[in-house]
Amino acid sequence: MSAPRSLLEPARYLSRAEAEALAKRVLALATADATRVTLQGGSRGNTRFALNQISTAGDDFNTTVTVRSLFGKRSANVTTNKLDDAGLRYAVETSERLAKLAPEDPEEMGELDPQQYAESRSWSDATASLDPAARADAVRAITQATSAAGLHGTGYLETNAGSFAVANSKGLFAYARGTGAALTTTVRTPDGNGSGWAGAAHNDWSRLRPAELGARAIEKARRSANPVAIEPGRYTVVLEPTAVGNLVQNMGFALNARNADEGRSFFSKQGGGNKIGMKIVDERVTIVSDPLDPEAPANTFNNEGLPTARTVWIENGVVRNLAYDRFWAQKMGKQPLPFVASLSMSGGTATIEELIASTQRGILVTRFWYIRQVDPRVLLVTGLTRDGTFLIENGKITNAVKNLRFNESPIFMLNNVEAMGRPVRVSASESGSPGVAVVVPPLKVRDFNFTSLSDAV
Repeated sequence: MSAPRSLLEPARYLSRAEAEALAKRVLALATADATRVTLQGGSRGNTRFALNQISTAGDDFNTTVTVRSLFGKRSANVTTNKLDDAGLRYAVETSERLAKLAPEDPEEMGELDPQQYAESRSWSDATASLDPAARADAVRAITQATSAAGLHGTGYLETNAGSFAVANSKGLFAYARGTGAALTTTVRTPDGNGSGWAGAAHNDWSRLRPAELGARAIEKARRSANPVAIEPGRYTVVLEPTAVGNLVQNMGFALNARNADEGRSFFSKQGGGNKIGMKIVDERVTIVSDPLDPEAPANTFNNEGLPTARTVWIENGVVRNLAYDRFWAQKMGKQPLPFVASLSMSGGTATIEELIASTQRGILVTRFWYIRQVDPRVLLVTGLTRDGTFLIENGKITNAVKNLRFNESPIFMLNNVEAMGRPVRVSASESGSPGVAVVVPPLKVRDFNFTSLSDAV
């Protein structure tokens, strides 16, 4: 059988038929007790700009095949992007040779039988068709405005379009295709004294508005010039959705039943077990993952081929579910529950302007940066405000303030909610890539803990 068509075509990825045919070629070479084939590939485009002009741009195209060979409880994986017969045969033979040398894994669960899957909704033709010229036009919509304003526009635009498939020797086959796009921009004053940021991410490129992002970052850069220093301490804060997403996604990554049951997590219950059924945050907070949510679509199966579905993690402040892998689910007498690569949080109807107007004295935060974990037992993290931090007095923004370091937990934050706005999709990844789909509201929160000042802009 011939290899797939050239991967140098724009937005090239394996179709369902091509993926199934390639998986069958690999499985036909296998002699292990069980074999899994994972296919992943497509295109990724990026355009970076600085000082109001494009500095780098690139496109890459690749397809990889990962072979997992299993003999009893011994397994090994080998990945290749050589899709000819010789390359595939070498990958299978190497995987099987290494598997026979590997130690037994007492938690090995074997391969799944065939499953049923909902069709993924992660694909967008608008994203898949975005070529380098269109990316340049999007950047120009920002840099023309920043240049006209006498400011320096920088930023990063990334898109991807590809497919993901899992097949095994027991007849399982799962296939999905998906796209993602993210555009972020930081605008600075020529003296480097003021800085403003705006960003957005979505599976559908047509949902991003480059000119609007540029205008927002320009306004923040102008208003953030000549910041004043304020004393660190506990403040009422108005957190824009990106800042909320920066912290809430850290809580999402901790929704793991095994870590909780073994006493290694905030979700561990004192005396043993986990906090399922316990109230942990404000009753207005509900957090769900839904791979079919059009605002936050995700894959409908995981790397093993286990189906994913809508899952309520937190409902009205109460823990309803934690993620169970297959081994831990069997051990604890539960059904497996894979994590879904999306998080959506409930909200209210207030605008950011209304949240500010209701604040006697506080701080408006555009986003957080350099977020690192301090204590997983309480989900405590540290980081910095960045690119638009402002003092609120008597319901109005009065001054830009120097950036502040915080030590805070999303759990503490979600227990101190005073008001909520309407949820929106945000770009919550520090790298500027599309990342996990995150939909969160702006929040007004009391007693947010700032520990020190930072002179960094």
